Amino acid sequence: MSGMTRRSFLGDSAKAVAGASVLGGLARHARAQAVPASEKVRVGLIGCGGMGRGDLETFFKNPEIECPIICDVDDAMLAKAVELVEGRRGHAPETVKDFRRVIDREDVDVVIVATPDHWHALPTVYACQAGKDVYVEKPLGRTIDEGRAMLEGAKRHERVVQMGTQWHSGPHYTAAIDYVHSGKLGKVRMVRAWAYLDWLGGIGHQADCDPPKGVDYDMWLGPAPKRPFNPNRFHFNFRWFWDYAGGLMTDWGVHLLNICLWGMGMETPLRVSSVGGKRALDDDSETPDTQATIYDFPSYVLIFEHQIQGGIGPNKKPHGMLFSGTEGTLTIDYDGWVVEPEPKRKSIEAETHGPGDDGRPAHVRDFLDCVKSRKQPIQNLDVSHHVSAVAHLGNLAFRSQAEVHWDADAERVLDNPKADAMVAEPYRAPWTLPYARRTETVG
Repeated sequence: MSGMTRRSFLGDSAKAVAGASVLGGLARHARAQAVPASEKVRVGLIGCGGMGRGDLETFFKNPEIECPIICDVDDAMLAKAVELVEGRRGHAPETVKDFRRVIDREDVDVVIVATPDHWHALPTVYACQAGKDVYVEKPLGRTIDEGRAMLEGAKRHERVVQMGTQWHSGPHYTAAIDYVHSGKLGKVRMVRAWAYLDWLGGIGHQADCDPPKGVDYDMWLGPAPKRPFNPNRFHFNFRWFWDYAGGLMTDWGVHLLNICLWGMGMETPLRVSSVGGKRALDDDSETPDTQATIYDFPSYVLIFEHQIQGGIGPNKKPHGMLFSGTEGTLTIDYDGWVVEPEPKRKSIEAETHGPGDDGRPAHVRDFLDCVKSRKQPIQNLDVSHHVSAVAHLGNLAFRSQAEVHWDADAERVLDNPKADAMVAEPYRAPWTLPYARRTETVG
């Protein structure tokens, strides 16, 4: 996936959907029809934006996939997803705006949840209760308590749930982490991850206004606080507002931290500190455009940093992960991985490896295989909840402007009441979150 970014992935997905010919659609439909009915997996899509359509496009690479129903609060997004299903399977799906209508369907086996972050938890938990398996986009929830509820729902109902952090299935990431695990780097005591994204600009300032025609805005808000509609808080830009997401810390951060924790083991950080803020942008966004977070783990230190409107990161790479050991350093990004020996040690050789294939198809295939075998997928919710919680802890430290000491068993922040209060945040009535430890419904 050399040079692939979220931007290029979404653009390529849109072009692929728009360019699907009738002949190509009929051919793919014929291949899907050739799969015996007993082998088909019927998917319901919740969230038809760019990531949802990209996920569904990847699912359609598997001939057993059918999609009888899709859901979105925006008619414009529904129309694009209908076009995708028609092009890939030769028929139009049913369209709904209430995700519960997807979950209620007896002819749905699997649910894809590709909504804004504040809508990840409820559809996932409800789907588990209804006996559906779930492929949910990252991060696992908007808060740590949401992630706990999702994990509990999956376990209680014995469901297969995969978080869409596809790097975990990328072959060159796997090879690099195998090298880390080999011990050749010596004692790894410093890990670094960064996302310097020059393709993200500011969102400017916009006034509140009426929602676009065809949008159920109250359903879009769901459990989030009631606020007037503003275009800057909607669709892609929801990422930059605390009501709905956690900025780059939980957006890109979950991808990067997932690889770091995969390499180092699922330790719990002893303490977390984070600094930064709005240092480059003058716009309506709330989350920091510049942030550096330090995690003190029992056996190593992890530094995560991000910035917007600047793409020259360490080693002139816009993003990456670096494992620094006593014998050498390994660096990974989209374009491959490199081993550099410590010049005074020379116990290992320098190595350079190019990228492997895009991990998305393998990630989805792993999930589908587990749906059939009932085994747990590579990015199961035990792993996903831990990774997402580590990302959230960075934001808790940033937002509370104080160090975070984390009690992982109780899932509480010690001696920092402001941060502890954000482990779970209230839901707007009438929405309630099953299996949550601390999330309450208000007003």
